[in-house]
Amino acid sequence: MLDILRRIVQEVSSVTELSEALKVVVARIREAMRTEVCSVYLYDPETKRYVLMATEGLKEEAVGKVSLSSSQGLVGLVGTREEPLNIDNAPAHPRFQFLPETGEDPFLSFLGVPIIHHKRLMGVMVVQQRDSRQFDEGEEAFLVTMSAQLAGVIAHAEATGNILHIPKTPSEQKKSARFNGAPGAPGVGLGVGVVISPAADLASVVDREPESITDELARFDQALDAARNEIRKLGGQLEGELRPEEMALFDVYLNMLDDNALGAEVKAAIQRGNWAQGALREVVMEYVGHFQMMEDVYLRERATDIMDLGTRILAHMQGAEVETSEDDYPDATILVSEELTPAMLGEVPTHKLRALVSVKGSSNSHVAILARAMGVPTVMGAVDLPYAQLEGIDIVVDGYRGLLYSNPNEELREQYQAIYEEEQALAEDLEGLLHQPAETLDGHRIPLLVNTGLITDALRSLDRGAEGVGLYRTEVPFMMKDRFPSENEQQKIYREQLEAFSPNQVTMRTLDVGGDKSLTYFPINEANPFLGWRGIRVTLDHPEIFLVQVRAMMKASEGLNNLRIMLPMISNVSEVDEALHLIYRAHVETLEEGFHVEMPQVGVMIEVPAAVYQIPDLVQRVDFLSVGSNDLTQYLLAVDRNNPRVADLYQAFHPAVLMALKKIVDEAHAEQKPVSVCGELAGNPMGAVLLMAMGYDSLSMNATNLPKVKSIIRGISKEWSEQLLAEVLTMESGQVIASTMQLMLEKAGFGRIIGPSVR
Repeated sequence: MLDILRRIVQEVSSVTELSEALKVVVARIREAMRTEVCSVYLYDPETKRYVLMATEGLKEEAVGKVSLSSSQGLVGLVGTREEPLNIDNAPAHPRFQFLPETGEDPFLSFLGVPIIHHKRLMGVMVVQQRDSRQFDEGEEAFLVTMSAQLAGVIAHAEATGNILHIPKTPSEQKKSARFNGAPGAPGVGLGVGVVISPAADLASVVDREPESITDELARFDQALDAARNEIRKLGGQLEGELRPEEMALFDVYLNMLDDNALGAEVKAAIQRGNWAQGALREVVMEYVGHFQMMEDVYLRERATDIMDLGTRILAHMQGAEVETSEDDYPDATILVSEELTPAMLGEVPTHKLRALVSVKGSSNSHVAILARAMGVPTVMGAVDLPYAQLEGIDIVVDGYRGLLYSNPNEELREQYQAIYEEEQALAEDLEGLLHQPAETLDGHRIPLLVNTGLITDALRSLDRGAEGVGLYRTEVPFMMKDRFPSENEQQKIYREQLEAFSPNQVTMRTLDVGGDKSLTYFPINEANPFLGWRGIRVTLDHPEIFLVQVRAMMKASEGLNNLRIMLPMISNVSEVDEALHLIYRAHVETLEEGFHVEMPQVGVMIEVPAAVYQIPDLVQRVDFLSVGSNDLTQYLLAVDRNNPRVADLYQAFHPAVLMALKKIVDEAHAEQKPVSVCGELAGNPMGAVLLMAMGYDSLSMNATNLPKVKSIIRGISKEWSEQLLAEVLTMESGQVIASTMQLMLEKAGFGRIIGPSVR
């Protein structure tokens, strides 16, 4: 059965038309199960009817004409119950519906299974036989498995309007379809899909012994130069849209292409006896593999950058690069790709670009970071999207919720056009808040900080009115090297961050690697990386790494004294004691070298549930606490938020999460120690209201969210937020809490701040 299933899936995948795919399915299943009938009924939600769309064994002329209401017949019963129905005498069943047009009267045995995609009923698949018998467990399991495969095929067909249904009028529009992804950059975009693909396939390159190493080195050098020129050109096309600091990303790309970086490793592989294309694949795939294993989403996304550079070099070696002109893009371009990259972004004239859609990637992708800087609505991680079929299709992109609509109807267009116009008015209003404090109507002041990783993040944050850095990810400079960066190299990078925000505080997290977030030159392989050797556990086991980093931080703060040091993944007090011993030692060593620096404040991140229950002991040892709400939520709920199968179980407003957050701040304040939040909940306007009500001293977030959070805080009183908090803490469902928050803030006049109302 597995072999048969595999063959059917392969055959169906090669068919582009849904009607043909259904014909293949019913024919192959009928043959595999040795039954007399196999049929597929698709559910039309508009008419609430099941329409016979393919059959082998019933009358062919009935296809597209025969239908059943949602409550009619055995097919309707399968759909209502959303589970298989396996009976040996169908006509005797009280729900049996005789359909003379199909010629099904003689068939006694009936097995029907629902076709469901992401909790949505798509239709029902049925097999029938004249003899009276129940289909066995293996046959039932086979049909259930096949229906799951078919559900994806039907969902993909919806994207292009290639979905079979009963036409209402001859000129009826193609059917709208909705696909889920992750928000990459806020905003809405309406336009026409333009699908862009890589110019070459790096993964398909084979190893080959070169005829001449000298010729291969020359060929690689030529392709490397061409790729550098291409990156410079693409970067130049974005120069008018991005600030110089954001354009620095293209300098990072050029540095990766330097003869002493990627280039040097490829040349070494050529010298070892591989031709240029094989050597390039070997080096790039090794880098990509290391990045993809990392837990930190921001760092894991760097695999895309490396892959894009490698693909561009390969394209030049193969002579496959394609020149495009402005005329190749429609006036309202929605750029769609399996995996968008910043270089691809540079290929589209910016005045024609309305939105971006990527099947792979997340909000931490460099392309998403640039999209936010440019104000281009973006959806990332749309894993179920049949992107190759969206060329020339009308599309609406909702970057707030991470949604994409293909072939939107007129009503949907009008709703999103209204949202777009509202966005423009809101942007003007928020601009006036830049230099205003985040202060409530009754005088409560709460500092709003930002999370940064690159200097470009920092400088963009200042444009949004940030009052400091609540989390600086120090892993980034470690990722840009093929070795541990020296103390002097780290010092220069940290100095940039500290100077940019001086005199405001900058909280630097010590190196947070390990587990499945390994460095290419420091690989770690574990069976369960989420519970493995990571964060403070790694750096305490390697004090030579920890001491160098802390000294670099302290030296960078000389004359500024706005540094705070934060320890990640603390799960017990002994880790804090050991880390503090090393930090005090580093301070003494820094003073002995002649640097005049004050001892910085030291804090810990609360992101492991064990730490929640040790707050009284932890605050006796440190100066502040900072809650990493992303990891804390993930660990409390045992949900990997990056796993699409369980992502809907990741609820930031889950009662357990809110109670843990309240416990942390109450116990920290009992010892007069400040506590902040640096996870995504802080940048969610609804979450920010609850955190302020709980008493958190500051909130740190993505720079993009800062103006909206500030706007809401300035429009409410702390007393009102505390009443709202008291109400939601009595609720037992995260979804109910989120809905209540949405409703209350909409009633308070903040509907446009928290996002569009389109569902």
